[in-house]
Amino acid sequence: MADQTINVPQLLLILLLGGLAIRYFFLSKYDDRGERAAAEASLNRVIRASETDVERVQQLFPQVPRRSIMWDLQRNEGNIAATTERVLSGRGLEVPPQSFQPLPAPRSSSSTTSSSSIPVQAKPLTTDLITRYNLKDKIAAQASGADAVVVEEKKAGQAWSQNKGERQALLQNRREEMILAARRKMEAKVKKGDI
Repeated sequence: MADQTINVPQLLLILLLGGLAIRYFFLSKYDDRGERAAAEASLNRVIRASETDVERVQQLFPQVPRRSIMWDLQRNEGNIAATTERVLSGRGLEVPPQSFQPLPAPRSSSSTTSSSSIPVQAKPLTTDLITRYNLKDKIAAQASGADAVVVEEKKAGQAWSQNKGERQALLQNRREEMILAARRKMEAKVKKGDI
């Protein structure tokens, strides 16, 4: 039987290959710090540049969620035309996965200075439909009973018109009638004591 011995060149080759394997599997994450920092800086530039793209698409389609726009732009490498075409074609944008967390929109210093110099008027928290649509005079006429006859006459002569102004007036009258009918029902419930 022949003795199997390891020569010095074989031992050096095994050590060299073992060292390279260890370096490749365990230390490769830590060696490319410079490359990783450059890649992160490049990614930040892309993200900042895409904020303007997101704003452009958001201005075109305010109904589309910002997060969906960011997801679609990221998927198609910032191509605004592809995102716009996808929305216009009616396909809509895909819902981003829950793991996708877009960066918040950066606040520009010009918007904070301009907002601090202009006083913001506070909107009233609740406005009722009567004041919003100026229906106080109709409530007063309804209380006197004169409006019931006018409503019956309008219902008899209502038909869909070809004139845009007449259609708008007809729809506005229907809206006002619905608001007043809801008010009458609510008043009846209050009188009964249900509310």
